[in-house]
Amino acid sequence: MATGTEPPATDPRPRGGTGGSGVRSASRAAISAAHLRTDRWWLAPAATAAGLLAFVVYSTWRAFADTDYYAAPYVSPFYSPCLAERCRTMHAGPNSDLFGGWWGISPAIIILIFPLGFRLTCYYYRKAYYRGFWASPPACAVAEPHRGYSGETRFPLILQNLHRYFFYAAILVACVLTYDTVLSFRDEHYAWGHMGLGSLVFLVNITLIWAYTLSCHSCRHIVGGRLRHFSRHPVRYRMWQAIGRLNARHMLLAWASLVSVALADFYVYLVASGAFDDPRFF
Repeated sequence: MATGTEPPATDPRPRGGTGGSGVRSASRAAISAAHLRTDRWWLAPAATAAGLLAFVVYSTWRAFADTDYYAAPYVSPFYSPCLAERCRTMHAGPNSDLFGGWWGISPAIIILIFPLGFRLTCYYYRKAYYRGFWASPPACAVAEPHRGYSGETRFPLILQNLHRYFFYAAILVACVLTYDTVLSFRDEHYAWGHMGLGSLVFLVNITLIWAYTLSCHSCRHIVGGRLRHFSRHPVRYRMWQAIGRLNARHMLLAWASLVSVALADFYVYLVASGAFDDPRFF
């Protein structure tokens, strides 16, 4: 029943506030509270921001350190494949001198562009840093503080469409890291039959790297996203199902592989700097 101060239920006038956009637009309900959530909704975006910031700080330090990235037979995943001639002064491993001697900064700057580009454009990581850093939105049922929203249709966010191409590059990087993992089962004299703690660290890391890479939404679409009849493509259908199961754990695999690649690099750093001796099982 309408009162003298409220418009009747059939009144066509908007009941929102005055001006604004989004949840503050005139067509939305006039609720003064920013949100009605009573839980600690801010913990998730705060933890996400802290975790991503910690990795950015660590990886930046290691990329520009340009030292302690090889301890036979281990090469840091941040520096592999090392494409600069300067790597030859660090070790006699399989890396080439594609960039020659003119490249004067850390070799990691060359290679980290591709795995970081893959992760930055990843659908899960978009959600993570959009919420954690840009508050867009910070949580479900909590309004974002921005007045307008253009999605990923303008620069620089339109570059997110490069994700599929970064996926192809990430596959190549994963292949190189797989090769490094195989080589980690050799000793410093390149004789097979060695297995140290670092070998296991590398094995766990490459397993998580492959699981995260293959759980990518682009990978799932490439395998079976454009098929009209699964019954005519039984092999691709089974592959699509397997990747779908991985895709359901994409968030977990994203964090696990992020931690594992940082730990693998840190392990090489400890061994290469002499702070830690690699325990050998045989």
